[in-house]
Amino acid sequence: MIKNKFALFLIFLLIVASAYSQPKKVIADKIIAVVGNKIILKSDIDNSILDMQRQGIEIPQDAKCLSLEQTMGIKALVLQAEKDSLPVSEEEIDADIDNQIRYFISQYGSKEEVEKVAGKSLYQLKEDFKEGFRDRKLASMMRNKIVEDIKITPNEVKNYFESIPKDSLPFYETEIEVGQVVEYPKASRDAEEYCIEQLKGYKTQIESGKKDFASTASLFSEDPGSKDRGGMYEINRNQKDLDPLWMSKAFTLKEGQISNPFKTKFGYHIIQLVSRSGDDAVVRHILKVPQVTQIEMKAGFEKLDSVRAKLIAGTIDFGTAVSKYSDDETSKFTAGMIQGRDGTFLTIDQLDKDLVLKLKELTVGEYSKPIEYADDRGKKGVRIIYLKTKTEPHRENLKDDYNRVAQRAIEQKKEAALEKWFNTKIYSYYIMIDEEYKSCPTLKKWIDIANAITK
Repeated sequence: MIKNKFALFLIFLLIVASAYSQPKKVIADKIIAVVGNKIILKSDIDNSILDMQRQGIEIPQDAKCLSLEQTMGIKALVLQAEKDSLPVSEEEIDADIDNQIRYFISQYGSKEEVEKVAGKSLYQLKEDFKEGFRDRKLASMMRNKIVEDIKITPNEVKNYFESIPKDSLPFYETEIEVGQVVEYPKASRDAEEYCIEQLKGYKTQIESGKKDFASTASLFSEDPGSKDRGGMYEINRNQKDLDPLWMSKAFTLKEGQISNPFKTKFGYHIIQLVSRSGDDAVVRHILKVPQVTQIEMKAGFEKLDSVRAKLIAGTIDFGTAVSKYSDDETSKFTAGMIQGRDGTFLTIDQLDKDLVLKLKELTVGEYSKPIEYADDRGKKGVRIIYLKTKTEPHRENLKDDYNRVAQRAIEQKKEAALEKWFNTKIYSYYIMIDEEYKSCPTLKKWIDIANAITK
């Protein structure tokens, strides 16, 4: 039976993405399988296993068999997606490839090092990646279409839970749900003018040759993400994770040119364009953050004191308070709840130390008094902490962990639907499998179809 298990499928999507997109050199190659009009190369399988090793994933004994089975599953999904004319644009694929390239650059340290390891230019790499990224996108879309209407009832959740042996139920440490309303007091105009004058001074000294941009950024920039690299970023015009005004400024400069000081939500900047190739550029920047004084902080405390009074009086709920008053972008669209690895349920190790100390003073349902804090960029603010829930260490049960159990139950149901789809569809495809892989137990159904075709 084909093991198109839902969890394995999701893991494999990541591996396929990596296999298509890791810079590498392949020595030998041949076609080892065909699904419909889609071919699978020996290098596809070898590279996926190499990538699993690089990521520290334990390699099973039958890794080649499992990898080929899953790759054939991907090809079947792509065939159906094409038949159903599922829409995927070149822009989407290009954006995914650009994100992957930026990841490689961050891992290897520079564009030049990526090209050296790959033995190809970034342009050639992007062209090589297109087919693999398109397949990944289409396969994911087709999978979503197959399972999109699947729902689960409370009785199904209960039955699923009761089918799990008691000694196999997970044990959870203390977990909490905690939210925050954040106020970032605005600096005075004098503080902003001081930052502008500092940046103008740096620009003058760099342009006169008295200082160079990299060393000035290392000494004076307040951006922790680039300070140790002399303010350097390698960017692409289409990436969405950087401030749009900052990006716009970068791409209006000529090589070597330094911008005038300008403001973003992070503070004041100057940017130097180091080099540019099409939509890719290397820049350096210096960030200065206007300092907030105790006068502005006091105004922030007073504002959140008023918000807390409304929360305690019940004239406003926490989600509304976040929507109306919070400046924290990371939690503004989660009703103020801080997100962790598994959603809003957090363990103590996922919280900043100041938050942990404050939570010791709160009981479930309480709001803290406004307290001063600094975010991960060092930006000063004031916040109210809300302790929504807290669980004691316990073995999984339906009362405390229903949502988790329900999520696993619906994934199992989706897995069954996906496997049923495969068992129906693969009979309609032309299948060829190389002799080397015909002893794979996991490929039995695929092999039976391939043998039937050759008879």
